[in-house]
Amino acid sequence: MELLSATLQRVKPSPTIAVTTKAQELKAAGRDVIGLGAGEPDFDTPQNIKDAAVAAIAAGKTKYTAVDGIAELKQAICAKFERDNGLSYKPAQVSVSGGGKQVLYNALMATLNPGDEVVIPAPYWVSYPDMVLLAGGEPVIAEASLQTGFKLTADQLEAAITPKTKWFIFNSPSNPTGAGYSRDEMKELTDVLMRHPHVWVMTDDMYEHLAYDDFEFCTPAQVEPRLYDRTLTVNGVSKAYAMTGWRIGYAAGPEDLIKAMRKVQSQSTSNPCSISQWAAVEALNGPQDYIGPNNEMFVRRRNMVVKALNAIDGISCPVPEGAFYVYPSIAGLIGKTTPNGVKITDDETFATALLEDVGVAVVFGAAFGLSPNFRVSYATSDEALEEACARITSFCNGLS
Repeated sequence: MELLSATLQRVKPSPTIAVTTKAQELKAAGRDVIGLGAGEPDFDTPQNIKDAAVAAIAAGKTKYTAVDGIAELKQAICAKFERDNGLSYKPAQVSVSGGGKQVLYNALMATLNPGDEVVIPAPYWVSYPDMVLLAGGEPVIAEASLQTGFKLTADQLEAAITPKTKWFIFNSPSNPTGAGYSRDEMKELTDVLMRHPHVWVMTDDMYEHLAYDDFEFCTPAQVEPRLYDRTLTVNGVSKAYAMTGWRIGYAAGPEDLIKAMRKVQSQSTSNPCSISQWAAVEALNGPQDYIGPNNEMFVRRRNMVVKALNAIDGISCPVPEGAFYVYPSIAGLIGKTTPNGVKITDDETFATALLEDVGVAVVFGAAFGLSPNFRVSYATSDEALEEACARITSFCNGLS
């Protein structure tokens, strides 16, 4: 008898986690490896947030909570959406989960039927298509290119929508590219969605506060208020507040959808960690003054990495508007050979050779649905980035 389900056979493990794990294994074996695969800030969680967690433990706030979040956190989330996005929600319209990934998964599990389609722009975060498959739906990939700054055009979105489309998943600033949609670019997409009232919008705003230069973040229901009743606006505390391990994500949307998501969570994990919830209350309600200085460091690192990569013959790297990733093209390196005789046939062989030859761990572009590229996370120290860029340069210059 076959033990594993047919559904599970449709999906693959997360490539970003696999790369990070491989880099850690090589380090443990004594190899000098620089990991540029992980999508998390290298800053520590701010002290006021840690203090709030310690105070919650001391106060005995260590019991089960409401399935999808304590009242205080839901109120803080409502205040955040009003303050930052001009969106008005009631606590009954808010769901809190063990990370943004669970929020997305709950929503897909609660809404998808076999044959339902979900439009996902590529490059995409690795988990979107596989979560759709796990939930019984069919991912429809709409490919954005280097020429459009890795942003989906209105025509491409229009072409991807069919009568079977249930959701459009949207992420700006983007993982893996850092591409951010301006208000005008967003309006072009929301105009398309207004012509298709059967399509719901799942917007992943996790990198909202990591926006650089003159780029101004906006979210679909903010740009087109008529989409409010069919938009799930997803966010979390992981990136802006350096709280990846605390595992708190949240979303706001129509009350019936939130209720359905609560039902899924009630039969899977129940409530998110109580201590993390109280820490998240402080993150959202407390001082926000460290976000600016952190972003200045990210901009400096971004500029350094983009300059170094663009100086390499065969690599083209656009300047991202936000997040902490760059997504350079290696089209000019395909077909070349390493000194060890390995032919670079695609971005996966490139990333594998880069790790084995010079000890730099990156994630290959095929994992994100667009090749030939690779993703660099510059959320690490300046020294590590400088050394990693020097190694990448040396590796590429050694190809023939």
